[in-house]
Amino acid sequence: MESFMSWRRIGIVIALALLVGDQSLFAADPVPAAPVARKMMSLGELFEAGGTIGYIITGLSFLMVSLIVEHLISLRQNALIPPGLADSIHHHLTLRHFEEARQQCQFHPSFLAYVLAAGLRETDLGYQSVEKALEDAAVEQSARLYRKIEYLSVIGTIAPMLGLLGTVWGMILAFMEFEQKANPQVSELAPGIYKALVTTLQGLCVAIPALAAFAHFRNRIDQLVADGALTAEAVFADYKRFALSEPRTERAKASTSLRGKPATEMQLENPGTAAAASQAKVVAKSERKPESA
Repeated sequence: MESFMSWRRIGIVIALALLVGDQSLFAADPVPAAPVARKMMSLGELFEAGGTIGYIITGLSFLMVSLIVEHLISLRQNALIPPGLADSIHHHLTLRHFEEARQQCQFHPSFLAYVLAAGLRETDLGYQSVEKALEDAAVEQSARLYRKIEYLSVIGTIAPMLGLLGTVWGMILAFMEFEQKANPQVSELAPGIYKALVTTLQGLCVAIPALAAFAHFRNRIDQLVADGALTAEAVFADYKRFALSEPRTERAKASTSLRGKPATEMQLENPGTAAAASQAKVVAKSERKPESA
């Protein structure tokens, strides 16, 4: 009887153990801990991480924006080629009012006015001089416009170089700090590295729009300079026809007047020709006398 009771107790203990094990098997799996989300750097933290070089790049960004706004205002069709100026100058040239045309150019300072004024200063020397003056003035003004937008190209070149300089300097500081620690961990080097890369990001953010704006304004200047040069040539088109036809008219009048004059008048007008003709007659007479003898 006692043995039966002992086996019964052992059976109860085993049943309880199995029951506890089954409950642990059917229990829900433990929920893994949620990963800690990385906090993105704010704009102020970016400026602070960039350091002194980052502030310099930020200053270049403000300069770039101001230049772009100024070029958008000054490099316009109406600013370089004022509407109505070409028609006004053409009207004065048709009436041969050169002084009024020059004053009109002074009242409207622009690319087209400068080119037309250069041509008007050479009207007394013929159309070839006028054409050469127009070409030289257009080349000079286009060079000035290109020099004006060259600052955007300089900013686009310098900004990434400054960013690279800041990154190299930040990497040097990060490795120096990493070396001074007793038991450094690789994870401790990451903050210094990503902060050092901030200046490169800042430099690229300035360089890309600066170079894009430079290319845009360069193409615009090419188009406006070509349009201005063609407009200037069209303004002097009637003057060109008049200047080129005037020498032909004078030559035609001269040949007509010579045909209608007698030989004595031509000799009076050209005494050198008359003297040569009389000398030739004397030589011919002297050659005839020996033959008759």
